[in-house]
Amino acid sequence: MFGGSPLVQATAGPGGGAPLRRTPRQARSKARLALMLEAAERILVGEGVEALTTTRVAAEAKVSVGSLYQYLPDRDAIIDALATGYFARLEDVMDELVRTAARERWDDPVGVLIDTFARVYRTEHGFRALWFGSGLTERTRAADREHKRRMADGIRRVLLALGVAPDDEALARACHAAILAADALAQEAFRRAPEGDTDLLDEAKAMLRCYLAEVVARYEQR
Repeated sequence: MFGGSPLVQATAGPGGGAPLRRTPRQARSKARLALMLEAAERILVGEGVEALTTTRVAAEAKVSVGSLYQYLPDRDAIIDALATGYFARLEDVMDELVRTAARERWDDPVGVLIDTFARVYRTEHGFRALWFGSGLTERTRAADREHKRRMADGIRRVLLALGVAPDDEALARACHAAILAADALAQEAFRRAPEGDTDLLDEAKAMLRCYLAEVVARYEQR
Protein backbone atom coordinates (compact mmCIF):
# COMPACT_ATOMS: atom_id res chain seq x y z
CA MET A 1 0.00 0.00 0.00
CA PHE A 2 2.77 2.45 0.84
CA GLY A 3 4.81 2.06 -2.34
CA GLY A 4 6.74 5.22 -3.13
CA SER A 5 6.28 6.29 0.51
CA PRO A 6 3.12 8.42 0.03
CA LEU A 7 2.30 7.89 3.68
CA VAL A 8 5.68 9.19 4.73
CA GLN A 9 5.13 12.28 2.61
CA ALA A 10 1.71 12.80 4.16
CA THR A 11 2.93 12.51 7.71
CA ALA A 12 6.22 14.31 7.36
CA GLY A 13 5.48 17.06 4.88
CA PRO A 14 4.34 20.60 5.63
CA GLY A 15 1.05 20.53 7.46
CA GLY A 16 1.27 16.76 7.97
CA GLY A 17 -1.19 15.57 10.59
CA ALA A 18 0.81 12.95 12.46
CA PRO A 19 3.13 13.86 15.35
CA LEU A 20 6.36 12.33 14.06
CA ARG A 21 9.13 12.81 16.57
CA ARG A 22 11.56 13.26 13.70
CA THR A 23 10.96 14.17 10.06
CA PRO A 24 12.83 11.85 7.67
CA ARG A 25 14.86 13.80 5.10
CA GLN A 26 17.03 11.25 3.37
CA ALA A 27 15.70 8.52 1.08
CA ARG A 28 17.04 5.83 3.39
CA SER A 29 15.24 7.29 6.41
CA LYS A 30 11.99 7.66 4.47
CA ALA A 31 12.24 4.05 3.33
CA ARG A 32 12.80 2.89 6.91
CA LEU A 33 9.77 4.80 8.16
CA ALA A 34 7.68 3.35 5.31
CA LEU A 35 8.72 -0.16 6.37
CA MET A 36 7.69 0.58 9.95
CA LEU A 37 4.29 1.82 8.84
CA GLU A 38 3.79 -1.16 6.54
CA ALA A 39 4.57 -3.41 9.50
CA ALA A 40 2.11 -1.47 11.67
CA GLU A 41 -0.59 -1.88 9.02
CA ARG A 42 -0.02 -5.65 8.85
CA ILE A 43 -0.46 -5.87 12.61
CA LEU A 44 -3.53 -3.61 12.51
CA VAL A 45 -5.22 -5.74 9.84
CA GLY A 46 -4.25 -9.08 11.32
CA GLU A 47 -4.50 -8.45 15.04
CA GLY A 48 -6.37 -5.19 15.63
CA VAL A 49 -5.60 -1.80 17.13
CA GLU A 50 -4.75 -3.15 20.58
CA ALA A 51 -1.77 -5.05 19.14
CA LEU A 52 -0.12 -1.85 17.89
CA THR A 53 2.53 -1.59 20.60
CA THR A 54 5.89 -0.07 19.78
CA THR A 55 7.62 -3.33 20.72
CA ARG A 56 5.36 -5.37 18.45
CA VAL A 57 5.71 -2.97 15.51
CA ALA A 58 9.50 -2.80 15.87
CA ALA A 59 9.72 -6.60 15.89
CA GLU A 60 7.46 -6.89 12.84
CA ALA A 61 9.50 -4.27 10.98
CA LYS A 62 12.77 -5.93 12.07
CA VAL A 63 14.14 -2.69 13.53
CA SER A 64 15.17 -1.76 17.03
CA VAL A 65 12.66 -0.11 19.32
CA GLY A 66 15.05 2.86 19.45
CA SER A 67 14.83 3.25 15.67
CA LEU A 68 11.03 3.21 15.86
CA TYR A 69 11.05 5.80 18.67
CA GLN A 70 12.90 8.24 16.42
CA TYR A 71 9.68 8.66 14.43
CA LEU A 72 6.82 6.98 16.26
CA PRO A 73 7.18 7.34 20.04
CA ASP A 74 3.98 5.53 21.08
CA ARG A 75 0.81 3.78 19.92
CA ASP A 76 -1.08 7.04 19.44
CA ALA A 77 1.60 8.29 17.06
CA ILE A 78 1.40 5.05 15.09
CA ILE A 79 -2.39 5.30 14.82
CA ASP A 80 -2.20 8.97 13.83
CA ALA A 81 0.40 8.24 11.15
CA LEU A 82 -1.63 5.40 9.66
CA ALA A 83 -4.79 7.50 9.67
CA THR A 84 -3.01 10.40 7.97
CA GLY A 85 -1.92 8.07 5.19
CA TYR A 86 -5.45 6.75 4.69
CA PHE A 87 -6.85 10.28 4.57
CA ALA A 88 -4.27 11.24 1.95
CA ARG A 89 -5.16 8.21 -0.16
CA LEU A 90 -8.90 9.01 -0.10
CA GLU A 91 -8.29 12.68 -0.87
CA ASP A 92 -6.07 11.74 -3.81
CA VAL A 93 -8.93 9.65 -5.20
CA MET A 94 -11.29 12.58 -4.76
CA ASP A 95 -8.89 14.93 -6.54
CA GLU A 96 -8.73 12.51 -9.47
CA LEU A 97 -12.54 12.39 -9.60
CA VAL A 98 -12.62 16.20 -9.77
CA ARG A 99 -10.20 16.12 -12.72
CA THR A 100 -12.24 13.41 -14.42
CA ALA A 101 -15.50 15.30 -13.89
CA ALA A 102 -13.98 18.31 -15.64
CA ARG A 103 -13.34 16.14 -18.74
CA GLU A 104 -16.40 13.91 -18.79
CA ARG A 105 -20.15 14.21 -18.42
CA TRP A 106 -21.55 11.76 -15.87
CA ASP A 107 -25.18 10.65 -16.11
CA ASP A 108 -25.06 9.45 -12.49
CA PRO A 109 -22.54 11.43 -10.38
CA VAL A 110 -23.72 9.84 -7.13
CA GLY A 111 -23.26 6.34 -8.53
CA VAL A 112 -19.76 7.17 -9.79
CA LEU A 113 -18.70 8.60 -6.44
CA ILE A 114 -20.08 5.82 -4.26
CA ASP A 115 -18.84 3.03 -6.54
CA THR A 116 -15.37 4.58 -6.67
CA PHE A 117 -15.02 4.87 -2.91
CA ALA A 118 -16.54 1.43 -2.35
CA ARG A 119 -13.69 0.04 -4.46
CA VAL A 120 -11.21 1.92 -2.27
CA TYR A 121 -12.83 0.54 0.91
CA ARG A 122 -12.52 -2.98 -0.52
CA THR A 123 -8.76 -2.63 -0.92
CA GLU A 124 -7.90 -0.47 2.11
CA HIS A 125 -8.09 -3.18 4.77
CA GLY A 126 -6.09 -1.09 7.21
CA PHE A 127 -8.50 1.82 6.94
CA ARG A 128 -11.43 -0.45 7.76
CA ALA A 129 -9.58 -2.13 10.63
CA LEU A 130 -8.70 1.24 12.14
CA TRP A 131 -12.14 2.79 11.80
CA PHE A 132 -14.02 -0.27 13.03
CA GLY A 133 -11.71 -0.68 16.01
CA SER A 134 -11.90 1.18 19.28
CA GLY A 135 -8.46 2.76 19.47
CA LEU A 136 -8.88 6.06 17.63
CA THR A 137 -7.05 8.93 19.31
CA GLU A 138 -8.51 12.37 19.90
CA ARG A 139 -6.00 13.72 17.39
CA THR A 140 -7.17 11.24 14.78
CA ARG A 141 -10.82 12.06 15.43
CA ALA A 142 -10.06 15.77 14.98
CA ALA A 143 -8.10 15.01 11.80
CA ASP A 144 -11.05 12.96 10.55
CA ARG A 145 -13.37 15.95 10.93
CA GLU A 146 -11.00 18.07 8.84
CA HIS A 147 -10.66 15.21 6.34
CA LYS A 148 -14.43 15.11 5.90
CA ARG A 149 -14.45 18.85 5.25
CA ARG A 150 -11.84 18.37 2.53
CA MET A 151 -13.84 15.49 1.06
CA ALA A 152 -16.97 17.67 1.11
CA ASP A 153 -15.03 20.33 -0.76
CA GLY A 154 -14.13 17.65 -3.29
CA ILE A 155 -17.83 16.91 -3.80
CA ARG A 156 -18.43 20.64 -4.27
CA ARG A 157 -15.69 20.80 -6.91
CA VAL A 158 -17.14 17.76 -8.70
CA LEU A 159 -20.58 19.38 -8.85
CA LEU A 160 -19.11 22.64 -10.09
CA ALA A 161 -17.13 20.79 -12.77
CA LEU A 162 -20.34 19.08 -13.88
CA GLY A 163 -22.15 22.41 -13.92
CA VAL A 164 -25.10 21.26 -11.81
CA ALA A 165 -25.10 24.11 -9.29
CA PRO A 166 -23.52 27.53 -8.72
CA ASP A 167 -20.86 27.98 -6.07
CA ASP A 168 -22.03 29.45 -2.78
CA GLU A 169 -22.17 28.77 0.95
CA ALA A 170 -25.36 26.74 0.65
CA LEU A 171 -23.71 24.35 -1.80
CA ALA A 172 -20.73 23.86 0.52
CA ARG A 173 -23.10 23.11 3.42
CA ALA A 174 -25.09 20.63 1.32
CA CYS A 175 -21.91 18.84 0.22
CA HIS A 176 -20.78 18.55 3.84
CA ALA A 177 -24.13 17.01 4.79
CA ALA A 178 -23.88 14.60 1.85
CA ILE A 179 -20.39 13.40 2.74
CA LEU A 180 -21.37 12.83 6.39
CA ALA A 181 -24.36 10.72 5.33
CA ALA A 182 -22.39 8.81 2.68
CA ASP A 183 -19.55 8.07 5.10
CA ALA A 184 -21.90 6.70 7.79
CA LEU A 185 -23.72 4.48 5.30
CA ALA A 186 -20.49 3.23 3.71
CA GLN A 187 -19.05 2.31 7.10
CA GLU A 188 -22.18 0.38 7.99
CA ALA A 189 -22.18 -1.39 4.62
CA PHE A 190 -18.61 -2.58 5.18
CA ARG A 191 -19.28 -3.59 8.76
CA ARG A 192 -22.00 -5.90 7.44
CA ALA A 193 -19.90 -7.51 4.71
CA PRO A 194 -16.18 -7.46 3.79
CA GLU A 195 -17.02 -6.45 0.20
CA GLY A 196 -19.71 -4.02 1.31
CA ASP A 197 -23.43 -4.71 1.61
CA THR A 198 -24.49 -3.87 -1.95
CA ASP A 199 -28.15 -3.46 -0.99
CA LEU A 200 -27.26 -0.83 1.60
CA LEU A 201 -24.90 0.91 -0.85
CA ASP A 202 -27.75 1.00 -3.38
CA GLU A 203 -29.99 2.58 -0.73
CA ALA A 204 -27.27 5.15 -0.08
CA LYS A 205 -27.20 5.98 -3.78
CA ALA A 206 -30.99 6.36 -3.92
CA MET A 207 -31.02 8.63 -0.88
CA LEU A 208 -28.17 10.84 -2.09
CA ARG A 209 -29.59 11.12 -5.62
CA CYS A 210 -32.82 12.45 -4.14
CA TYR A 211 -30.88 14.85 -1.93
CA LEU A 212 -28.76 16.10 -4.83
CA ALA A 213 -31.88 16.60 -6.95
CA GLU A 214 -33.43 18.63 -4.11
CA VAL A 215 -30.27 20.75 -3.77
CA VAL A 216 -30.25 21.49 -7.51
CA ALA A 217 -33.98 22.29 -7.41
CA ARG A 218 -33.36 24.98 -4.78
CA TYR A 219 -31.25 26.91 -7.28
CA GLU A 220 -33.79 26.49 -10.07
CA GLN A 221 -36.47 28.05 -7.84
CA ARG A 222 -34.46 31.20 -7.17
